[in-house]
Amino acid sequence: MNQLVHFQSVTDSAAAAPATSVPRTNDPVRTMAGILEVATAEFAAKGLSGARIDEIAAATRTSKRMIYYYFGSKEGLYLAVLEESYRRMRSIEAELHLEDLAPEAALRRLVEFTFDHHQSNEDYIRLVMTENMHRGVYLAQSKSIQELNVPAIQAIRKLYDRGVQQGTFRAGLDPIDIHASISALTFFNVSNQHTFGLIFKDDSPSASANASRRDNITEMVVRFVRA
Repeated sequence: MNQLVHFQSVTDSAAAAPATSVPRTNDPVRTMAGILEVATAEFAAKGLSGARIDEIAAATRTSKRMIYYYFGSKEGLYLAVLEESYRRMRSIEAELHLEDLAPEAALRRLVEFTFDHHQSNEDYIRLVMTENMHRGVYLAQSKSIQELNVPAIQAIRKLYDRGVQQGTFRAGLDPIDIHASISALTFFNVSNQHTFGLIFKDDSPSASANASRRDNITEMVVRFVRA
């Protein structure tokens, strides 16, 4: 896993090639980015036990030996995929500039971003679901995952405290609970879409339905926090 230290600043563009045709390269950073991109789809679709290193190697035009060199093991690659998925989300969150907005506007932007991110990143949702099935044992091994999530809670704490001071938000709420409420509402919309859609005969919501759901979730969170 020590090879991962050099990979923390890999940009999304380095992993932009299609998962089925990642070119072989002598650039280690680009090679690792390509492996992570393909592995993300593989683990999201099949879980840790079902994913195959052979298929990842074939899709990236590399070898199992090279994958193990960079990531140590199948489990090491899986953990690296989890870390990169969280890193991408948190890095985008950091660009929202919530501190530049009034507290309620900042909260709305955060909820809308979270909804949009989950809606367009089903692999991320599947990976989180998979790790929950493993009771978080692999994520617990991560040296960086806690550090990645600290800024997310700090951002909520700061905007919430500003809102309380200005009389916009009611006092006595826990920023982690606010974060959990946002995650629960936006996560369910993707994680349970197939079963929910099948039961209620709405397996393919329209763009307008999704937009309405987004607005409703945002309003629920704001009303929960509002003074």
